[in-house]
Amino acid sequence: MSASVSPARVGVWLIGARGSVATTVVAGCAAVTAGLHPPTGLVTETPAFADSGLPALASLVFGGHDTVDCPLPKRAEALAAGGVLPVGLSPAIAAELAAADREIRPGGPLPGDTRDEEEVITGFAADIRDFVRRHGLARAVVVNVASTEPVPDGTALPPSSLYAAAALRAGCPYVNFTPSTGLHHPALAAPAATSGLPYAGRDGKTGQTLLRSVLGPMFAQRALAVRAWSGTNLLGGGDGAALADPGAAAAKNAGKERVLADTLGTVPEGEVHIDDVPALGDWKTAWDHIAFDGFLGARMILQTTWQGCDSALAAPLVLDLARLVARAHEQGLSGPLPELGFYFKDPVGDGPAALGEQYAALVGFAERLRGEVGRRSDAGGGEDGERSAPGGDAGPEAGR
Repeated sequence: MSASVSPARVGVWLIGARGSVATTVVAGCAAVTAGLHPPTGLVTETPAFADSGLPALASLVFGGHDTVDCPLPKRAEALAAGGVLPVGLSPAIAAELAAADREIRPGGPLPGDTRDEEEVITGFAADIRDFVRRHGLARAVVVNVASTEPVPDGTALPPSSLYAAAALRAGCPYVNFTPSTGLHHPALAAPAATSGLPYAGRDGKTGQTLLRSVLGPMFAQRALAVRAWSGTNLLGGGDGAALADPGAAAAKNAGKERVLADTLGTVPEGEVHIDDVPALGDWKTAWDHIAFDGFLGARMILQTTWQGCDSALAAPLVLDLARLVARAHEQGLSGPLPELGFYFKDPVGDGPAALGEQYAALVGFAERLRGEVGRRSDAGGGEDGERSAPGGDAGPEAGR
């Protein structure tokens, strides 16, 4: 049964809206809403989040930006052929896929685009505002699920930051599920701080780093000395191709290293290698080799192998984040949401790095939202004044 109580419709604007993760998000939401599959992997559908005022899955309306034009129904068919989506699901949710596809607008900037940064941001923001207006949405959350981009080496805003600036301009909360720059660009620090909007990120924690955030604290709590921690990732699909770029891979690995530094108190020897294996498609294998010392210097080894489907791991987290951030926006929360660090390799704001502590913080956040629901009910109305709907005239002038 859904943990949600809010009847208002909420938009989820996906950057990279025709990619594997986004397609799985739309398909998964439709399948769970229709009762075709259980909400496995959706943390917000567990009892800890009951009565927290989260928007119902059935209330979510999808749209987004992308630079490719393959329709979502075709993408879903390809994912089903690759074993990512269940066989027979695509025809059952064809209407939902088509509806979301009609709300996808051209992304960019593409080669040959003569617009300056301000013009690009203005165009993207106009797309989001139009989406909110036409559907009569209470609000919309912008979520970046596009391929990883290299770390920028100049002052120009990379594409992820152009989209993030557009989210601010449109008055929408923002989630960066990738290691790309997004709101982390220095030019966006002031607009983000003055926007009055909540935001979260970055780089979704779906596999190898999820395991590291559990094992790192284990070694520290048992006073076992980790000498070296090395890893290898084998993956295909669009993410594998993007991470073949050394700059993009470096951005990805920064979050993996941070988890070890924060949980162990030091960075052990070793590196993480990311190899593009196109034949694997949307599937990935992550292998870790951990060398550690026990009592009296006894040398020991732990090896782990994680094999999973990246889109299936990521999609429920994206839905969780969209619902949580939408509720935070409804309650007038603003700035970074460190309580959502449970979902990220490199979370914004101050917070713990160990998964158990992060989960406790997340549950506390749910309780905080639930408390707001109770107070509003007791008072017969909201404590805070109503915020302007996304797409109104109060959006910040984000840009350079």
